[in-house]
Amino acid sequence: MYNKIIPSRSVFKAVLLMLFSTVFISACNKKLDIDSTHLVNESNNWKSLADARSALLGSYGLLRAALADNNAHWLYGDVRMGDFKATSRLDLKAITENNLNAPYPVVKSLSNWRKFYAVINSCTVFIDRAGEILKNDKQYTEENYKVDVAQMKALRAFTYFYMVRIWGDIPLITASTDGNFTERPRVAGEIVLQFATNELLSIVNNLPYRYGAIENGFNQQNYYGKVAPYWDGILFNQISAYSILAHIAAWQGKYLDAVAYSKFVMTNFGLSGGVYTTTTNLTKVDGLFYGNNASQLVGFPFNYNTTEMSTIGHMEDLALAAPIIAKAVPQIKMPDDVIASIFNEPNDLRFRFDPLTGLPVSDYFSGYGTSNTVFSKIKCIRNASTDGSLAIYSSALIFTRIEEITLLYAESLAAIGSMDDATDALDIVRNNRGIGLYKGANAGLIDAIFAERRRELMGEGWRWYDLVRYNKLKNNDAKFLDLIKKGGIYWPIDEEVLNTNTKITQNEYWR
Repeated sequence: MYNKIIPSRSVFKAVLLMLFSTVFISACNKKLDIDSTHLVNESNNWKSLADARSALLGSYGLLRAALADNNAHWLYGDVRMGDFKATSRLDLKAITENNLNAPYPVVKSLSNWRKFYAVINSCTVFIDRAGEILKNDKQYTEENYKVDVAQMKALRAFTYFYMVRIWGDIPLITASTDGNFTERPRVAGEIVLQFATNELLSIVNNLPYRYGAIENGFNQQNYYGKVAPYWDGILFNQISAYSILAHIAAWQGKYLDAVAYSKFVMTNFGLSGGVYTTTTNLTKVDGLFYGNNASQLVGFPFNYNTTEMSTIGHMEDLALAAPIIAKAVPQIKMPDDVIASIFNEPNDLRFRFDPLTGLPVSDYFSGYGTSNTVFSKIKCIRNASTDGSLAIYSSALIFTRIEEITLLYAESLAAIGSMDDATDALDIVRNNRGIGLYKGANAGLIDAIFAERRRELMGEGWRWYDLVRYNKLKNNDAKFLDLIKKGGIYWPIDEEVLNTNTKITQNEYWR
């Protein structure tokens, strides 16, 4: 059985606050080794159960900080050449136009991979040294150790996958002794993704479906003193690992593997407590995005009740404005004609026009048809408040949920020619959103699947990556295919990284 020492969420909060600071401060260092990410001095660490808990949660916190820094997750995924347009900020306008050499601090920050290597380093140190705690503290059981190391390998694999999507070829660090890699060359992205896949497959069966629950092979009434649903949506479980495996395979174009991994998720995700989300729950202030819950298959929550909320690092910071919060104009918005073209089927519960009045009906958008249409699908303000006078946000950053995996399953089936099964998977999401069965021809199925991803996953960091996979599958857009061929789908590497590592050169497209 796992130990019964209770980790105060105030400890988690303190760790995360410290981690935010260390990530930002470390950007001034002129080497890629991130000593400041170690939560305590190494000579005093790795002795007790408390050290394991702090290092484990600290690694998750570092990744959350990296994804939230300058709203990176959404700028990478939703703003770059996507449906949202910048209202006034020139740096955001540059990203929408794929002008990633523009000399703006935010664009430069997004070109720097140091904060992600802080996560790699933290996970790798844990993997290499957690065994010392097993020897020093009898409360730290073999089972606890095995599950913790599995989580850190999964988190590291996910981080590598996330980085490959952004930069392509990157340095591969697999041992903590490699932490100082100022002369470490880049490795082909395919090799990095194969490493990530192998890591996940090697540990996936060591992960439970749910922490703090009793299940076959795991006796975990207590995991660090807490039971489910305390850990839901916070820690990577077996469903999280298979979800990441599915995405790595799809990004590589290995759609047979993606079918197998995503099907596993669809078959077993209920064991983790997850459910399909209603449209109402998707858009309400205390719904899917509020706090942490089991339907966040891979997520990073900002819990209000433990004062983890923040003003930045949320889609709301970019997209919300009056009348929801006290801001005149959002930083990004979606033009009304684009909205109407995306939601082009009747009865869509996310956005539709009333057939009698012709007026828009939507919780996805507010103020449609005015000069200030606001994307309001995600709107977790403080403790699920509707008072926007103080704009502090508590929404989780959700990488994937079951609807997203279902659509990935449909995409993968269509890619290998299993059109009937792909249609069935697509219809699960379509029916849940009120638009009914897909009645088009097989020739248009891939377009229909990606159109549904565009509607369903709006504002969740997927649009850019979907465009890349879509164009690889369709192979008929000469301009985008040229962008892929020349490496223009990746970000440039920041000058700081290039100046500290002579074995790294700029991505060819951005020279």
